Amino acid sequence: MNPHKTTVALVDDHVLLRNGLASLVNSFKGFEVLFEADHGKDLIQQLQDGDIPDIILLDIFMPEMNGFETLAWLKANMPDIKVIMVSMNDDDSAVVRCIKDNARAYLLKDSKPEDFFLALTDVRDNGFFLNQLVNSKMFKFLRGERDPTDNLAYPLTEKEEEFIKLACTDLTYKKIAEQMKLSPRTIDGYREDLFRKLNLVSRVGLVIYAIKRGLFKVE
Repeated sequence: MNPHKTTVALVDDHVLLRNGLASLVNSFKGFEVLFEADHGKDLIQQLQDGDIPDIILLDIFMPEMNGFETLAWLKANMPDIKVIMVSMNDDDSAVVRCIKDNARAYLLKDSKPEDFFLALTDVRDNGFFLNQLVNSKMFKFLRGERDPTDNLAYPLTEKEEEFIKLACTDLTYKKIAEQMKLSPRTIDGYREDLFRKLNLVSRVGLVIYAIKRGLFKVE
């Protein structure tokens, strides 16, 4: 590695997109990719092997260990590594949650190359990068509007409540689809949409949410 360049690690399970981003970063003056990882667990293993980047570009939705979990681990274990979130998710809850967990910037995957370069440069030189996306989300939060990470305040539709109640049983998702008279793909959509909106990552999280909200009682 060139000692005069800022090293960057890329964490994303989409290999083609990750490779394209790696080529982009390597084209920027003063930056080079140190390594790439498929998910959070892969990243942690490489960090523990001694490869410590200056900056990490981190996706949110990944298998094994998602971006929220990875960011929390980095905050607790390696807080000096600067993290830039890179995602297609522009929900208030995702942006505010990441910034509260020590992310230094939040970029959408369809951002322009110059935005990536500006973000990397600002995070390297100033410690953070504020774009319009982050400014608008954080302004609403700091202005006193509802904390978007408070999932108990999220309004549920009748179908969502029904799905969550069934998810608290031992029914498989296929059986839940049959009981709700919906296709398995639609049920998968309900699950992923709720995970995203409620800041959850597992069925267990849905059960805990249901108990807190009073949708399900433990006998």
